[in-house]
Amino acid sequence: MPLIAELRRRNVFRVAAAYLLGGWLLTEVLTTILPTLGAPEWAARAVILIFAFGFIPAVVLAWFFEITPDGIKRDHEVDFEDPDKQRQVRKLDQLTIATAVVLIIFVGLFSARHTADDPSPIDLGISATSVAVLPFENMSGDKDNEYFSDGLTETLLHMLAQIPDLKVAARTSSFAFKGQNKSIQEIAGELEVAHILEGSVQHAGDQIRITAQLIRASDGFHIWSKNFDREFTDVFAIQDEIATQVGNALSVSLLGTDAESKLAGITTNDYDAYELYLQARKERATYSYVGLLAAENLLKGALLIDPNFIEAKSELANSYVHQVETGLMDSETANAEIIAITDQVLAVHPDDPVAKATSLYAKAMSLVAMGDTAAMRDLASELEIIVNSSPASYEPRLLLVRAYTALQQNEKCLPLLEGALSLDKFNPALHYELGMAYIRLERWDEAKAALEKSLELEPKQPNAYTYLGAIAEQSGDGATMVKQFINAISVDPQDHELPGMLALFLYQVGLVEIADDFRNRVLTLAPTSPVAYQVELARARAVGDLEGSIEAARRAIEDDVEDRRLAFSGAVQHLIRTAVKTDRVEEEMAWLEEQQPGIFDVDSTVVPKKFRGVRGTAFDGWVQILPREEVLRRLDVLLAYASSFGQDPTDKPATHVSILTLRGEIEEAIEVALKDLFSQSVALNPYWRDMLLQPHYAEVVADPRVQEAMRRWEAEEAELRASVESYFADLHAAT
Repeated sequence: MPLIAELRRRNVFRVAAAYLLGGWLLTEVLTTILPTLGAPEWAARAVILIFAFGFIPAVVLAWFFEITPDGIKRDHEVDFEDPDKQRQVRKLDQLTIATAVVLIIFVGLFSARHTADDPSPIDLGISATSVAVLPFENMSGDKDNEYFSDGLTETLLHMLAQIPDLKVAARTSSFAFKGQNKSIQEIAGELEVAHILEGSVQHAGDQIRITAQLIRASDGFHIWSKNFDREFTDVFAIQDEIATQVGNALSVSLLGTDAESKLAGITTNDYDAYELYLQARKERATYSYVGLLAAENLLKGALLIDPNFIEAKSELANSYVHQVETGLMDSETANAEIIAITDQVLAVHPDDPVAKATSLYAKAMSLVAMGDTAAMRDLASELEIIVNSSPASYEPRLLLVRAYTALQQNEKCLPLLEGALSLDKFNPALHYELGMAYIRLERWDEAKAALEKSLELEPKQPNAYTYLGAIAEQSGDGATMVKQFINAISVDPQDHELPGMLALFLYQVGLVEIADDFRNRVLTLAPTSPVAYQVELARARAVGDLEGSIEAARRAIEDDVEDRRLAFSGAVQHLIRTAVKTDRVEEEMAWLEEQQPGIFDVDSTVVPKKFRGVRGTAFDGWVQILPREEVLRRLDVLLAYASSFGQDPTDKPATHVSILTLRGEIEEAIEVALKDLFSQSVALNPYWRDMLLQPHYAEVVADPRVQEAMRRWEAEEAELRASVESYFADLHAAT
């Protein structure tokens, strides 16, 4: 019998085909499943080899044995001419063919699903080259080893963020899921990424095993996985090595490029310094006095351990920016410190985006303070370049937001913040900044939602509470405003400005005794601060002590108080308006010029920042002592100056009414007052009487419609005072 026919008779071909088909299918499935189970790479290769070596024995067995309805028999014991045997063979052939077709279809679909390029996530608005690095799981059984798994994750995040075109979810958002029992798909959906990198760390004695795997979120397919077995010697060397390999693998897998040469690790090899740095970043995120001071001390500690720790230096410089914003440091001192620190960083890493942006910001602020109106526009242009070249770094974005805010280009802030949030969705600081942007655009509901989200993520943010209070204030809800300020004070009791701002509001509505409690806190915490001067002036005004308020205003001007929260310009304005009431305008304005030379020089092209706000307040006095033509000339000069700085004073209703009144456009002034000014809550216009009772507003105030609006404000003021007083009564009763 020919060999071919004999092989067919003995079903060798059928067995071989079934073996190859089944082996192929099983190999495809196992090589996909095994990485999911954390199996080492060799496991998949072992499966393939086992099936390869098993082929010959399977064929040999098929030659010698047959499967019959009566069990397995030797070949010579089977009658192949038996009709029943022939029917069995035909049925077996049919079954084999049908099974093969089904398996081919199934495997085809399986392979198409798992080997094709990433399904486009365009419909979901998710970048196909986006990834989140979840905290690597510490499987060592020893919590003390968690520093290594967290450190590895940090290093991976730091290095991957450097790969161009790879969108990497930031640390804050990635670590938000630590310890949470959520699926890959759920996490990817919340972070808005197409891929998840996860892994585990096992540490036993001197050995460490690290497993890393890249998962496609849409279907859970493992695009890449690898095990690393190392001796546990140099922690940072291991982290850098593995992070580099993972980063390069991800770059190849997602971008088709080799990124190894572009990756740079953290610039310290001391884990204690690194740990202090991480703690500092967390503390800074609260924007509180306590948090910022703690961050500063932690960073200085890190730099004592490792003076060449670049990231710690950049973070320290950035923390000083926030210290200025919260009043912990004056701007002149802070800018000098920032420039000195960032110069050190840039000497080593001239392209560091955070250091470059922070340095530019400090230098621009110094120029602005000296009267350089172009400095802020130049800053914005340079920051735009940095942001575009380093999209994964959110600190330059925040500084650009501040530049746009100073230029009153508020509409440009939202895309910047939304872009940052796409990388760091669970960062409380970014949600806070978004809330602030909405406030500047007067989109109150969206502002409230953003600030509440920020507090949900980080409840110890005093500023988020204060601006929720400001939102309540703009609607006339004084009780809620006060409640939010008290919340802020409770989470940051060292911040002297918080009780100061609350005291100013309480003096405004006439609740002197309650305000005195918060005034005393200010004087205890920071008796020489700008807000301390403000509360002293506000108290004298609230109790009707005219001479006392003049004395308080003069003291602030003589001491050249910083114009933080308008402490200096507010004192100047009060002094001028009081001088009008007492017929001492020429005398007091001459005294002001003597104390602060050039303060009212409208024709100067270089104007210190401090003087900008006060020149507008001088019109209350100028209109009494200067010819009308000169008053209007000075008005035009100042409006042109504001325009050159990117500002439109008419955006503020009170200023707009003032401009129209000075020009003699009385009917227009009345219309703006009724439409824009009196439509606001009285709480947003604390000293409306001081403004409207100035002599040059007489025609505006005489209008019956304005009289009615003023009576409405007086009624609102009474209701506001009653609601706040009731809130404090309930608060004291509860305690």
